[in-house]
Amino acid sequence: QVQLVESGGGLVQAGGSLRLSCAASGGTFSTWRMAWFRQAPGKEREFVAAIMRNSDTTYYADSHLGRFTISRDNAKKTLYLQMNSLKPEDTAVYYCAGGIASYTYWGPGTQVTVSS
Repeated sequence: QVQLVESGGGLVQAGGSLRLSCAASGGTFSTWRMAWFRQAPGKEREFVAAIMRNSDTTYYADSHLGRFTISRDNAKKTLYLQMNSLKPEDTAVYYCAGGIASYTYWGPGTQVTVSS
């Protein structure tokens, strides 16, 4: 049974940094494309960043380009999201997702709150 569990969320002041982690168990992590999504209160879930299975290709939503960095460690079966220069509008529940051709597996999410 595949499980994804996010960690690293919390409360941070604007301009600060956080590093989110997503630990996978079960399945073959190294074969999955992985991504981060987020959902702010009252808004739809939105794409944040994605990384292909060999870390050779990454994608970012335009609003996060230059502030967020997605990475992965296939040996540790862990996905990361380094978030710098955080803004209050980055406040959301952050989810990791993964799968071979689509995002089949999802974690329960971790709350990130950025205070002004």
